Amino acid sequence: MNTSVPVKVEVPSLVEILADIPDFRKTRGKRHPLVAVLLLACAAMLCGYRSQSAIAEWGHNYGSQWLWQLGFTRPKTPSQSTIHRIFSGLDVALLETKLAQWAQGVITALRTEPQVQIAHLEALELEAVAIDGKSLRGSRKQGAANAHLLSALHQRIGLVLGQIAVDDKTNEITAMLELLTNLVLPGKLITADALLTQHKIVEMIVENKGDYLLVVKDNQPLLRADIEAVFEAPHLLELTPQELASERTVREVTIHGRRIEERVLRTSTALNECYRGSTPDDDLWPGLGQVLQIKRTITDKQTGRTTTERAYAITSLSPQRATPAQLLAAWREHWHIENKLHWVRDVTFDEDRSTVRCGRIPQVMAALRNTAIGLLRLLGATNIAKACRFYAAQPQLALAALGCLFANE
Repeated sequence: MNTSVPVKVEVPSLVEILADIPDFRKTRGKRHPLVAVLLLACAAMLCGYRSQSAIAEWGHNYGSQWLWQLGFTRPKTPSQSTIHRIFSGLDVALLETKLAQWAQGVITALRTEPQVQIAHLEALELEAVAIDGKSLRGSRKQGAANAHLLSALHQRIGLVLGQIAVDDKTNEITAMLELLTNLVLPGKLITADALLTQHKIVEMIVENKGDYLLVVKDNQPLLRADIEAVFEAPHLLELTPQELASERTVREVTIHGRRIEERVLRTSTALNECYRGSTPDDDLWPGLGQVLQIKRTITDKQTGRTTTERAYAITSLSPQRATPAQLLAAWREHWHIENKLHWVRDVTFDEDRSTVRCGRIPQVMAALRNTAIGLLRLLGATNIAKACRFYAAQPQLALAALGCLFANE
């Protein structure tokens, strides 16, 4: 991990973004600037400090040498109780909006910076964004409202592009529609699990010039049966020779310890005409470009035992716009949202054991964790825990990443 220098790409400064959030507090008794408190939280999380009390300790531990750079005007940082009051009164929707603007600015900067050699963007053709929900278990057990969050993660970069609270997990579909309205969809491929494979979601993505790759399970029984028939019993659909000839295939084999996993992805345009209405508004699945089947065969090298499973999906990408290999990669990498975000928040930042329940504080903390993780990814970190220890030892680099100072100062 190359973390000896600050970010080299000209990206929007978090200082400028967070400074746009208006302070809700009255002037009387206000001891610390709001932007300084938010930057303190970000800096502390970059250094691996997890909770509100730990954030307060970061300021006490590192002292006034760094506080001025964060924007504090006093030699002492806020206490845990002060941070709690500030976070409980913060407009979390506005905070999420500002952080989403910053993330989109990062994506734009990475696209336009000619000298940037970041592996995440090399030869990137499909800009896939994974959307999935996560419950804040500790906060939910304590009765916190809106303790289930729906997040959108840029698969390759590992940067959260948007996040929204869900009143109840059964309302994740409605929250998805709201989240999509806040995303810049042109040029992006939205990936999601079967719960979010819904007509109105597909329609919104297509209307806003985005693309989709969505898993199909038994919550869409007719669609699933038709896709299964395309690949397993095409005679039942009376497909023409041209429709049968549209199938394309890619095979991939990986080895993990004693397991050999083979994946075969098959794509077909056979259902395009069947699901197309007389006008685009009448399409059963708007923008349908291909249907997909992935067959996974897992072999135990020691016993020789094999298990096989099949899964299905739909995508708006036509064969001319995406190869089977690209679709397989986007489908597999959807689960980066678990590995690069949810797992890190749970394990490295101990999120599921946090019992904060007051107001929207659980979401505020999750949003700040997302930002810290995204910054560490941009700095080249692959092991977030290791990166946090690195920045804890060199806090000037953490402040440089936030845009508070230059590393050589």
